[in-house]
Amino acid sequence: MDRTERVELANICLIYDEDKILMQNRTKDDWKGFTLPGGHVEPGESVVESVVREVKEETGLDIQNPVLCGVKQFPIENGRYVIFLFKTNQFSGELVSSEEGEMRWVKRSEIAQLDTVPDFDALLQVMESDKLWEFAYTIEQETWIPQLY
Repeated sequence: MDRTERVELANICLIYDEDKILMQNRTKDDWKGFTLPGGHVEPGESVVESVVREVKEETGLDIQNPVLCGVKQFPIENGRYVIFLFKTNQFSGELVSSEEGEMRWVKRSEIAQLDTVPDFDALLQVMESDKLWEFAYTIEQETWIPQLY
C-alpha cells in the first residue's frame, strides 16, 4: 500500500502588537475577506524561511522569531493542503500593502465588525490557544466539516 499523497504547503502568520493584530483585506476570490498574511512554501525552502519571506512580500515587515503555533489542513484532489500557523510580536520595517490586499492594524475588539474569511474565528482560536494545535477539515457528503484538535 502506497502511503504517499500529494501535499501543498503554505503558511500564515499572526503578527500582533499589544491589542492589535495585522490583518490583510484579501482580494483573491478563493479566500476573500480579512485574514492574516501568508503564502506558499517554495520548493527547497524551509517552512520558517517561507513565512519570513511571505510576510515581507505582503506587508513590508521583517519578522523575527516566528513561533509555530498550529497547523491547518484540508483535503485537495489526490492529497491535502497543509498550512503552518505562526505568530510573532517581533518585527521591524514600514508597513505596506501588496497585490494580495490592503494591510491594516486592527484592534481585537473590532475584528467582529470586519468581513473576515469564513473560518477566521476558528483559525484565530487555534493560533492563540495553549490547548489546541490543529484545525482540520473533513468532507462528508460534500459538506466541509471543521474539526479543532
